[in-house]
Parts: sequence; structure tokens; C-alpha cells
Amino acid sequence: MQLNASKSKWGSGYVTDIAYLPGYYRHQSPLHLRLACLLGGVSPPNLSSGSPLCYLELGCGHGFGALALAACNPSWRVTGIDFNPAHIAAARGLAAQAGITNARFIEADLATLTDDHRAREVPEADFATLHGLWSWVADPVRVGIVRLLATKVRPGGVVQVSYNALPAWQGALGMQRLMREAGERLAARSDRQVDVGLEVVRALAEAKAFHLVGLPLVESLLEHAKHCQLAYLTHEYMTEAWRPCFHTDVAAAMSEAKLDWVASANLLENFTSLTLRDEARTVLARFDDPAMRELIKDMCLPRGLRQDVFVRGAHHICPTERDYALGQMMLGLLRSEAQVAWEFEVPSGHAALERSFFGPIVASLEQGPRRVSDLLALPDLPRHDNPSELVGMLVGSEQALPLLTAPSDPDPRVIRFNGLAAKRFVRQGNLNTGMALATSGTGAPLPCPMLDLFVAARLEEERAPDSASWAAVLGAGHSQEEQERLRGFIDRVIAERAPIWHRLGALTAGCLSAL
Repeated sequence: MQLNASKSKWGSGYVTDIAYLPGYYRHQSPLHLRLACLLGGVSPPNLSSGSPLCYLELGCGHGFGALALAACNPSWRVTGIDFNPAHIAAARGLAAQAGITNARFIEADLATLTDDHRAREVPEADFATLHGLWSWVADPVRVGIVRLLATKVRPGGVVQVSYNALPAWQGALGMQRLMREAGERLAARSDRQVDVGLEVVRALAEAKAFHLVGLPLVESLLEHAKHCQLAYLTHEYMTEAWRPCFHTDVAAAMSEAKLDWVASANLLENFTSLTLRDEARTVLARFDDPAMRELIKDMCLPRGLRQDVFVRGAHHICPTERDYALGQMMLGLLRSEAQVAWEFEVPSGHAALERSFFGPIVASLEQGPRRVSDLLALPDLPRHDNPSELVGMLVGSEQALPLLTAPSDPDPRVIRFNGLAAKRFVRQGNLNTGMALATSGTGAPLPCPMLDLFVAARLEEERAPDSASWAAVLGAGHSQEEQERLRGFIDRVIAERAPIWHRLGALTAGCLSAL
């Protein structure tokens, strides 16, 4: 019995009956991509506070990420494009409610957009991003994407492409196919399809099916699926055209738009000492070709999702020019000094922040954002060079954020956007979803879980914190014990995170004084 009614004719095999989840992905921020370019030895487009910039997001979903960037940067021109009219309607609605006038959203089929009159509505972009798109669409759409990038990305412009990568995914190809085929035969709506498809996969795994046992990726994906929302799993696994890719093939496709690969947006991956062991680096050293070097990395790493950065006409710069540009960058600390992770795992094993070097830097950043050149000039440092190490390690470990300028108190439209986003998106089952708080002055949304968005918005609205009533709202239908646990968690979030929200321009001083 075939029940795949969820695959509408206009969807061409893509999931259209279940909307994608809202979210924010720091790799799509132009400030982050600018840093990736510099680590790759390439000059990025100029970014300065208040200067005009055109940002394009393909596959924008609900438009939350694009709108957060637009709210943070009133001088930018932000454009989001998506195939699903429900997504575009939601994005336009939130933009109108929040009074964000520098963002527009276009419903279009990327396979044919360049031949459509709506292509004239798309401005030339300084930065273009594609998150969760390339691996999930059919070949005609990929061809259309490349054609659009060729015509709409300015010379020197930056393009970010994320995709499921080979060979990391090869062990799970059968799992995905089994899940999709079984789901389509046992259910109609696509969220039910992924649910029953997972049941079949798990049953066969328990039966010791040869291609489902003893494979770390399959086991980790099945464990991860226990904690994911069905909407995410649906869009991840139930698209007919889903196909992971080798980096070499993606780079070859992007070259048709004169785009050159320059770096990974996962910043730590740009440091071979952090990604490969000594023996593998010896093999890597035999090759100068970037594509071959990336293939070697992919053979050594469980890199299931690549975050590639391309530039249309890359201008390579010398180390002195790169270091100067990095020195002009401003950083904001994303956690308190007491919560900084001085040691963490990396693909090559274990990494540690040198206390004598990073200790004074972290202490300075806890007082507020600082320029990298000023941090390197601190008197107590054992050395005063290597801005790549300073920026790459702190931002790459997600403990610092690149900023345009020092923050200011959030302006009314930032407060309005954060409040509306919290009301629209916060639900009981998604409190750990990756979102962001719009900020004033810094040019960069502040990445955070959905719960942080809720708490910050409530603090702006009510001023005095009321964790008990907030826990009752978020924990409605759950036991009193569960609500008390949630209340304690909210109290910790307020105590630990509110000062950081204020320090980075996401919370007004009045809220902080009421705590």
C-alpha cells in the first residue's frame, strides 16, 4: 500500500506538508564568514558599521535568521528566497509585525528563477548563504542555484554552502533509504512517515540487520533522533532527492559560477593541527591542491555536515595583511570567565587554551568587547602575535563572537523583534532549538537556545523576573516537580546569561538593574 500523499505535485518530491523549523545558524553571519575568509588567506568584502551590504539567503525557511540579521543591521538589504509559500508567508508576516523594512522575501523555484521576472527583485549580493539546501534538492534545482549565484553574487562576494558530506555519510545511506521507503508505505503525512520509518529502522537494528549494526554513524543518528523534533527529522530524511556529496563535486559545481573554495565556516577545521594527527598531516603535506587536501581531511574525519565558504574571484592576501585585518576585528565573549572551557575535544584529539595567553584576554573580554589588536597589546601576555590563534580558537570553540562595533542598548525594533519571535516560536518541546537574540550596534545576532530567547523577551516585557510563572507557562501540563526543575533552570539562565545579553547589546540596562 502506497500512502505518500504528502509529496505534493508542486513539491517535486520535497516535503511541503510540514513546515521546517525556525532556527539561527552562526555560520551564515557575514561577520563569521568574513573571519573564515581571513583564516583562509582571502580578502573578504568590506564590513563596517552603518555601511550598506546586500545579503541573500537561499532556502530561508521561516526567515528567522535573515530577519535577525536585518534587525541587527538597519543599513543592510536582506533578501530571503524559499520554495514553500507557507514559509514565505510566515517570514513576511513576522517582518511586518516587527516593522523590519530592510528585508524582503520571495517565493520562487530556484530551478527556474533566473528565467523568471522575479529574478529582477533579487539584488546583487555581497554575501549569499545556503544552509540545509544543497543535499536535499534535485539536480535541476542545483543547476538553478549555480546559475543564480553566477548572476547575483558580486565579484569578490562570499557564498556559504552547507551539505551532508561523503564519505562520512556512506554508512547511513541504507538507513535513510529504508526510513523513507518504509515511511511512505505506512503513513500519509510526512511527520508520521518519519516516525513509523524510524520504528522500522530500530526494529531491524534490534534484529541485527547487517547494515544497521556496528556502524557508529547509524547508532549516533538513531540516538540523536530520540531527542529531535519530528519536523526536523522529516526535512532531514524524507526528501526524495536527498543525496550527500563529496566536497570535490560541490566545488566543481560552484566553479561554474566562478566560485573558489577558500575555507571552512567551522573555523577549527582550518587548523590542520586540530583536525589531523601527525601521520595524516604527513600525507596531507604531499599535496598543494585544496580539493585533494579537503578529500584527505574528509577521509580522516567524521565530518557529516560540511560548511564550505566560497568566494567569487578570491583575492589572496599575505600573512601580514591577514593579521592586520584580524587585528581590526572586535570580539565579544559569549560566556563568563568562570564558564570558559579551557579544554575541549577536537578531531585530532584534545585541545587546550594556553592559560598564560588566553587568561588575560578572557579577563579583558569579560569587561566588554575588545579589538583583537588591543587584546594582543595586553601587557601580561607571554607573546603579542598570532591573531589567527586568538580569534580562531575563541570563535571556533563558540566562546566568542565577531562584532562590527561595541554594542549599545537595544533599540525599539530589536526589542520588538525578539519579543515577537519568542511569542511565535517558543514551544514546550523546542527549548533547546538554536535561535538568536537580535542586538543593537554589534551587527551580529547573539546565538542562544530558544529558552534564552523566551527569558530575554520576558525580561524586556515585564522587567522583574518571575521564574515561577514563566515555568508554569512553559511547563503547562507537566508535573509540579517538572515545573520546579524548569524554574530552577530559568533562574540559572537569568543569573548567568542576562549580564552577557546586556554586554552584547541584546538586553537593556533597565532589565539588568531590576535583577
